[in-house]
Amino acid sequence: MIPASKAHLPVAARTHPGLKRAHNEDRFSVAAYWTPNKGTPSLLAVVADGMGGHRAGEVAAEIAVETVHRHVAASDGRHPAAILEQALRLANEAVRREGTDDDRRQGLGTTCVAAWVLGDRLYIASVGDSRIYLLREQTLHQLTTDHSWVQEAVEKGALTPKQARRHPKAHLIRRYLGAPKGVRPDLRLKLRWGESDTQARRNQGLPLRPGDRLLLCTDGLTDLVADEEIREVLQTPSLEEALDQLIALALERGGKDNITVVGISVPSRG
Repeated sequence: MIPASKAHLPVAARTHPGLKRAHNEDRFSVAAYWTPNKGTPSLLAVVADGMGGHRAGEVAAEIAVETVHRHVAASDGRHPAAILEQALRLANEAVRREGTDDDRRQGLGTTCVAAWVLGDRLYIASVGDSRIYLLREQTLHQLTTDHSWVQEAVEKGALTPKQARRHPKAHLIRRYLGAPKGVRPDLRLKLRWGESDTQARRNQGLPLRPGDRLLLCTDGLTDLVADEEIREVLQTPSLEEALDQLIALALERGGKDNITVVGISVPSRG
């Protein structure tokens, strides 16, 4: 991939340590490239939410973001979903090694979501409970699936979505980067309720439409701001103002965790 001086789509990002945390363990990065084969404009956004003591969480998140970007930048842009999958596997190994080599950082880990727009097509990959949303024609779609205990309980009918939000195990995640036995990156891109996993994976390469907006975020936002509120705020004409409002809402409700949001817009026709 060839670095580009400017992204082909408008992008904005905000991060805040929250009101209850001494430091910020979230990390994000956005980079623009040109693919070497056909000169296609490319935009990669990555968000990670670290965990672990002795500031290990922020180390894990930074390693994850840097590893994903490095692998994508070294690729030729072909087979994007497979490239993202391998990037997250490499990030898992890099985070795991850091925890093994430094006793103070045992148990470190991080969530990670990546959105890669090649031309007008979207590819995603995720691990953990950070999320990617698509706002399309006033409808909000959660494209990723949380890898958490409560999500599994909801899918089995043991909890309702409302109960899951307040459950004491709401932050018990099932997948994370840094896992000693490896990780299985999730390549499902869910557009509709009830879609099979096979169909969701086939949605990779989703054509974006004029007026679409993407949001990558950590659970510092989604724990405190409901999907319906995210949908309404994302319709704010200014992407920067929309992200500021989302951060402000989470802070007004206690800001108990780090909050990171990255937004990508597809300009309307004309």
